[in-house]
Amino acid sequence: MNSRERIKRAIRFERPDRIPIAHAVLPAAQLKYGKALNELLTEFREDLGWDYLPDQPPERWSPQYRRGLNVDDFGTVWRVEWPGICGIPVGWPIPDLDRYEEYLWPKDFMAGPPAERHYSGHMCGYDARWYARGAWIVYFEQLQQLRGMENLLMDIASESKPLLRLMDDLLAFNLRWIDRWLKFEYDGLHLGDDWGTQHSLLIRPETWRRLFKPRYAEMFRRIKSAGKDVWFHSDGFINDIFGDLVEIGVDVINFQVAVVGYDWARANARGRVAVRTDIDRQHVLPFGTPEEVKDEVHRTFAACGTADGGIIACGEVGPDVPLANIRAMYEAFRDYR
Repeated sequence: MNSRERIKRAIRFERPDRIPIAHAVLPAAQLKYGKALNELLTEFREDLGWDYLPDQPPERWSPQYRRGLNVDDFGTVWRVEWPGICGIPVGWPIPDLDRYEEYLWPKDFMAGPPAERHYSGHMCGYDARWYARGAWIVYFEQLQQLRGMENLLMDIASESKPLLRLMDDLLAFNLRWIDRWLKFEYDGLHLGDDWGTQHSLLIRPETWRRLFKPRYAEMFRRIKSAGKDVWFHSDGFINDIFGDLVEIGVDVINFQVAVVGYDWARANARGRVAVRTDIDRQHVLPFGTPEEVKDEVHRTFAACGTADGGIIACGEVGPDVPLANIRAMYEAFRDYR
C-alpha cells in the first residue's frame, strides 16, 4: 500500500495498513535542531511526500516568518521577533472601511500555485505514490489581516454593509484562488482559521452560522465538486461549530483535542470525520517526559480514531519541544495499533 492509498483509506475509514504520518515542523525548530531533526524526520518519513522537497532558506520564507517588519501580498505589515515563528500583524491595508474603494486586491498572487514547489514527492510534476495536499487558504484570519482584529470584531458586532461587501469580495478572491489550485492534480486542499479561545468561540455560534458558515460552504463545494478532499484546521475551543464544519463538507479536520476535551472528541468526532491529530503542544510536548508524550499520543488516538481508520498522525514540532520528545511522538505514531 503506497502513501497515497494509505491516506485515502484513512480518510474514508477503509482500514489502511497503518496510521499515516504527516509532519508539522515550524521553521524555528529546523533552525534550532538542524541536522539532528532532519535525520529524525527521515527516519519517520511522512505520507504526504513534503519531506522530499528541499528546505527553504530563511530569505525565502514568507513575510510572516522572516525576522523584522515585512509586508505580504495583501499589504499587511508583519512584525516577526523570532525567526521561524509566525509573527503578528501590526499594519493593516484597510483600516477604514469608508476608504475600501482605494484598496487593490493583489494580482500577481493570482498567477497560480507554483507546481514545482507544491507537488508532493518530486520537484517536477505529480507523483501518484503520494497524497498531494495543496494550498493554505484562510478567510477569517485574512479579514483580520486586512482590517485588524479589533476593527474586525467591531465590524462583526454591527454586521455593517461595508463588512458584508468585504466578506463577499474576499470570498470571490478565495474562489478564484481555489480554481487556480484545482487546475493541478491535487488530492485535497487545505483551509484554516483559528476560531477558538481556550474556553469558547471567538464570536457567538449563531453569528458564525449566519456570516461565515455559508461562505465556507461555498468554498468547500468548489473543492468537493472537483473531486478533492477538504482539509480544515482550527485551534481552540471549537466545539460549538464542529458539527457545522462536518456538515458542510470537511473531510479531514485538525483541532486541539486537549482543548475541546478527549471525551467530547470521542463522542463528537470519532468515526464521524477523519482527524489530523494535534498532540498537546501547550503542555505535554514541550514539558512532558518521553513516556508522557507516548501516553498522550495513545490518549489522542483513542479519542479520535477507530479500528477502520480516521487518523492522520500529526503533532506540531516547535523549537520548545525537546528532541527526545519529538522522537517519542514519532515512535508512538509508528508503533500504535
